[in-house]
Amino acid sequence: MSYTIKHIASIINATCSIKLNSSIEYLLIDSRKIIFPNRSLFFALHSKRNNGHNFIKALYENGVRNFVIDSAIDVEHFAEANFLEVQNSLEALQILASYHRSQYNIPVIGITGSNGKTIVKEWLYQLLSPDFNIVRSPRSYNSQIGVPLSVWQINTTHNLAIFEAGISTTNEMRLLQKIIQPTIGILTNIGNAHNEGFENIEQKIAEKTQLFDYCKQLIFPKDVVNNFAENDSLELFDWSKTQEAKISVKSIEKNSISIMLKFIFNQQTHTIHLPFIDEASIENCISCIATMLALNYNVITIEQRLQLLQPLEMRMQLKKGINNCSILNDSYSNDISSLSIALDYLQQQSGNQNTTVILSDILQSGMPDDALYKQVLYQLQQRKINKLIAIGEQLYAHQHLFTQSFSQTAFYTSVQAFLANTTTQQFKDEFILLKGARIFSFETISKWLEQKVHQTVMEINLTAMAHNLKIYQNFLQPTTKLMAMVKAFSYGSGNAEVARLLQFNNIDYLAVAYADEGIDLRKAGITLPIMVMNADEASFDALVEFNLEPELYSFYIYHNFHKYLLQQAISKFSVHIKLNTGMNRLGFDEAEVTTLALLLAENNTMVVKTVFSHFTSSENPDHDVFTTQQANSFKRSCQILETTLGYHFVKHIANTAGIFRHPNFQMDMVRLGIGLYGVDSVQSTNTILQTVATLKTTIAQIRTVQAGETVGYNKKGIVTKESKIATIRIGYADGFSRKLSNGVGGVFVKHQLAKVIGNVCMDMTMIDVTHIANVTEGDEVEIFGNNLPVQQVADWCGTISYEIMTGINQRVKRIYIEE
Repeated sequence: MSYTIKHIASIINATCSIKLNSSIEYLLIDSRKIIFPNRSLFFALHSKRNNGHNFIKALYENGVRNFVIDSAIDVEHFAEANFLEVQNSLEALQILASYHRSQYNIPVIGITGSNGKTIVKEWLYQLLSPDFNIVRSPRSYNSQIGVPLSVWQINTTHNLAIFEAGISTTNEMRLLQKIIQPTIGILTNIGNAHNEGFENIEQKIAEKTQLFDYCKQLIFPKDVVNNFAENDSLELFDWSKTQEAKISVKSIEKNSISIMLKFIFNQQTHTIHLPFIDEASIENCISCIATMLALNYNVITIEQRLQLLQPLEMRMQLKKGINNCSILNDSYSNDISSLSIALDYLQQQSGNQNTTVILSDILQSGMPDDALYKQVLYQLQQRKINKLIAIGEQLYAHQHLFTQSFSQTAFYTSVQAFLANTTTQQFKDEFILLKGARIFSFETISKWLEQKVHQTVMEINLTAMAHNLKIYQNFLQPTTKLMAMVKAFSYGSGNAEVARLLQFNNIDYLAVAYADEGIDLRKAGITLPIMVMNADEASFDALVEFNLEPELYSFYIYHNFHKYLLQQAISKFSVHIKLNTGMNRLGFDEAEVTTLALLLAENNTMVVKTVFSHFTSSENPDHDVFTTQQANSFKRSCQILETTLGYHFVKHIANTAGIFRHPNFQMDMVRLGIGLYGVDSVQSTNTILQTVATLKTTIAQIRTVQAGETVGYNKKGIVTKESKIATIRIGYADGFSRKLSNGVGGVFVKHQLAKVIGNVCMDMTMIDVTHIANVTEGDEVEIFGNNLPVQQVADWCGTISYEIMTGINQRVKRIYIEE
């Protein structure tokens, strides 16, 4: 459904400056994600650090002609643009989505809760799609911005909608309720997520349940919330494991591969086998069962469809592939909305490398095939995809639409036909997106294209990293810039992948340790300014060739670089000055600053971009007096430099801990290091940072060892009773320290800690799993991550998190996750 720009203006009560009779189909909030410029309406939204109005000029130059603004714009600079001025752009977006929702009289399922919202939404989509044409939230679009964008997708082909709603504080759910207007409500649970936004659990429940104020049916766990009253306009489908409810769970019997769920509904006892055994999945399944019962499905149909459910990989995974390829695996579903999101991420990560899309048919879209695949074609063209491989009967039948638009195309009716007629040699030096509906089993292609390495991997959650970045940005003054530290392989997390994420999120500077790291980033397409912290004479040519900016910390390095610039006839090359204010590691002392300032001014071969120093212990309250002394020394030196040079430069001294603990020393810029990766020495902030890196491996073998026998080298692991010993695929060559030997350290297996027994070997480690039930060879083992924080591993080793993370060998495969 499209709206005229005049109609939208009336809906959102805008003051108009309309010059074109535009028809709007797409809503745009991100200037980097323009797909259909002529048919898009851009909402200039505000955040603490960004203002959408600043991107209007760039959007206009890229073809966008329709804008919703809430600040004055000089419209004379945009001769062909329509501007709709409102009081608040976000409220206007929500009002428009609410109006759009009201145009459709279809069942709408609204889901909220602390956990499980997205899984329940996706499982219901699978369970109900044989009978309905469903529109649903893309991924986890459940925020004040994500919900209106989700609801905007509804069109006349849909006869059921499923939207999720998430809140983090009070007075948010009422707004989402007006947009979603659910007729059926689902509460998954109430947990500890976002507790900091509420006074207590009662307030949290009250806020979340506002989503259900006008529902006709409500599905919820009675053991969590018991204050709903059934009435003529609201039918309750409560379920409980402990008390009487409409769906009373009587028993949950587990075996190694499934669950037998017995429950009473309408005074009849029913038994359903569930294909999962973990507690979260069981509860999510019960929510789905209750919803299907509310929709009058019989138990036989429910069980048949439940057996087809698969664990959902709700995250895009970026992995190293064969022949220097990178594989972006997003094959848990395929529809227009999720395709657009995946293509944006492919574009973000690919840099200047060629891109290939392996795409399956899009099923149950509700659109005519010709219209659907023309839209797919346009999406691919807008991202300048180089190569398309299409799999499925529908795409095969519509290949005539695609063959002239890409440097190379290939069409197959099935995955089997693709694999039978393709070799891995056809893929080289490219980024490959796998985007397939689950029924096509694209995981076969993913495994075929992946680089074959051992089963120890480190997952880097880029969504969590972006979350952490925003947490720190929210602590900054709007004018304070941010430099991100990506030295040491981005603290073990990978160079290009992390840098692309940071560039996409508009940070101001990157910092690396050595020129080689900066060169790699430039070759990967990173255009951000890059400071090199350990420049030397051997790197001068590279600094100039790749536009890298050296840190100067001594007269020796200054004179040598000055001489080099004179020889190359280069003037005003960008440099960074490091001052020593108490770290006594590198940098000019305060007494040397006047001499340095005179040299810089007289020689005129360099221009100072930033001047900085480093706090020794900004995380430690006991050293706050010294921290203030450092800041004062730094300010004095900067004043001398600015007075002598006659121009201003960026000043920065605050590191990760300093951002939180010393906001008065933020100055012009801060340097964000390990906090970006989810680790911070300021303990009060750990609750709001998300874990970025998860190191995990698998069990290679399990054996029974008798009492009195030993385990490992030098007979160090002594077994005092019959024990079950597992050997895992990680050792000190991977970065699993020998300090963890002999019970000092442990790993996480089946939700329990298993201690190391014996000495850690080069490539293997033995752990005691005697106390853990149902552990089998091939089971996953977490070395550090959400369940076992890297800080704990560091404590066991008597070191710091930095050493643990940077010590993970690069032979360990990195997998990049986007949620």
